Amino acid sequence: MRVSVLSGCSSTLIRMTQQDVSGKRAPNEVEPERRRVTQVAGIEIPPTLDWVLALARVDSTPRHRQPSVPRVVIATCIAVVVALAADALIVAVGTHVFPSTVGYGHFRFNDYAKLTIIGVLTGCIGWPVVTRISSTPRWLYGWLTVLATLVLFAPDAWLLLRGQPLNAVAVLMAMHVAVALVIYVVMLTIAPIPKGGYRGGVTTLR
Repeated sequence: MRVSVLSGCSSTLIRMTQQDVSGKRAPNEVEPERRRVTQVAGIEIPPTLDWVLALARVDSTPRHRQPSVPRVVIATCIAVVVALAADALIVAVGTHVFPSTVGYGHFRFNDYAKLTIIGVLTGCIGWPVVTRISSTPRWLYGWLTVLATLVLFAPDAWLLLRGQPLNAVAVLMAMHVAVALVIYVVMLTIAPIPKGGYRGGVTTLR
């Protein structure tokens, strides 16, 4: 009888030991079901880029509602018209202040109008995208506008390296800045985030 009792206890201890061993994981092992995966607009982002998203204030689930499509379309049309008018005004002022730039090739309406329209359309499309992926869209959109403007200065620098007149290139740079300001102001004014349209409480937008 003692043998049977000891045998039963041994079997129980062996089963418990096996359960303990099978339930343990290596210190650095991560359970697949608990692994955190960041998603932005349905796209999985590698964990190594999490700090970049945090720095850019990107949030996969913003709590605000999105700007209405009609307002975005109207704002885009207005931005195109105002940006073209701003370019024409800057060219007029620039050629008046710097008479030597009269007749400069890049000051022709057909030359700068195409690039302006493309730039405005790209910038305006970026606004609803930013509101979809950020909890602080105005802050992020503003910084993206600044970065895009700096990138557009690169072709101007290339013109200077090719020996183009400094006064003419300065006018082109002023046109880039004006277009960026027009896009930012028009989109946030005509197609803002709806007031009182926050999900799950009040969210402060910067």
